[in-house]
Amino acid sequence: MDPITTAIVAALASDLTKTAIKHSYNALKSAFKEKFGSDSDLVEAVNGLEKKPDSEGRKVTLQEEVENAKVNDDPDILQLAQELLKQVKSEEPVAGIKFKTEFQAEVKAAQIGDYNKQQNKFG
Repeated sequence: MDPITTAIVAALASDLTKTAIKHSYNALKSAFKEKFGSDSDLVEAVNGLEKKPDSEGRKVTLQEEVENAKVNDDPDILQLAQELLKQVKSEEPVAGIKFKTEFQAEVKAAQIGDYNKQQNKFG
């Protein structure tokens, strides 16, 4: 699979709610729209894969449209795809680590793991 198709498939299989991944994904998709038009076969293939990200047929269609449009010859788009892959890989779990927790505010108590029980009393 080419780098651009790989980046899109990986992003759709990951957590697009993560800001960095979402930003990189949207930048790549915007570049497609700017260069090829919103109604292009390439953008339609991306949209189709978004609707059914597990569809092997739609992945093949996207790869075909990437090849037809010669997107891999565009260094700017390749750079956007590489940045997207970098963001997706940075969110992948490290081997041996089961849980990855990120707190966005002050945490008074937390317990992470399987089958834990926790009772907290504050105040």
